[in-house]
Amino acid sequence: MSYAVLIVDDNKDFRSEFREILEKEYDVFEAASGEEAIEIIKKPNIIDLAILDVRMPGIQGTEVLKQLKQMEPDLIIIILTGYGSKDVIIESLRKHADDFFEKPLKIETTFKRIKELLDNKQNEVKGVIEKLKYFVEKNFHKEISLKDASTVVCLSPKYISKIFKEKTGIGFNEYRIKLKMDKAKELLNIHTYNINEIAYKIGYLNVESFIRIFKKLEGFTPSEYRQKILNR
Repeated sequence: MSYAVLIVDDNKDFRSEFREILEKEYDVFEAASGEEAIEIIKKPNIIDLAILDVRMPGIQGTEVLKQLKQMEPDLIIIILTGYGSKDVIIESLRKHADDFFEKPLKIETTFKRIKELLDNKQNEVKGVIEKLKYFVEKNFHKEISLKDASTVVCLSPKYISKIFKEKTGIGFNEYRIKLKMDKAKELLNIHTYNINEIAYKIGYLNVESFIRIFKKLEGFTPSEYRQKILNR
């Protein structure tokens, strides 16, 4: 999957030239103003990284940075500044910019840094997903919530819900329930456990709830599933 980069700059020629370079590696989108960038991020989007010029008409670049980070905390944002704009750089870093470049850009250095930031993000997300999966597997027999999981990785429930679905193709709660049913199928192969005992072992106090969910996902009741195994 290719990463997506948003160039936010009121200079059309700059956007075109930069786009031509980035398109060799990434999907590239453009915004001619901070307002336009905010509208793009407000809507469903695939943007992974935004390159934001702070000197544009309309909303101040540092304010755009603040709003974008509030909407998408995981969005990587690189600030573009004029040479020697130390105050802007300091304010941008305080508002959680991930890095800054001074114009005129050194293309090779800029391209390399963009790749580093995106690769680091990918590795961090993979680590978070693996930790969440381990948490669910370790506690499959307990009643756990997205909020419980969020405390383990120190991220918001909304954010981990988003990245979990994006990276695994299944929602966090769907994954949790599927894991319970997979454990139930393992126990159904052990004929010393009755249905009530299996329901309890995977964290269901109400056996009827277990039977209903199992049938919905597997197409059979637990008893029918066990019989099917015996008849093989």
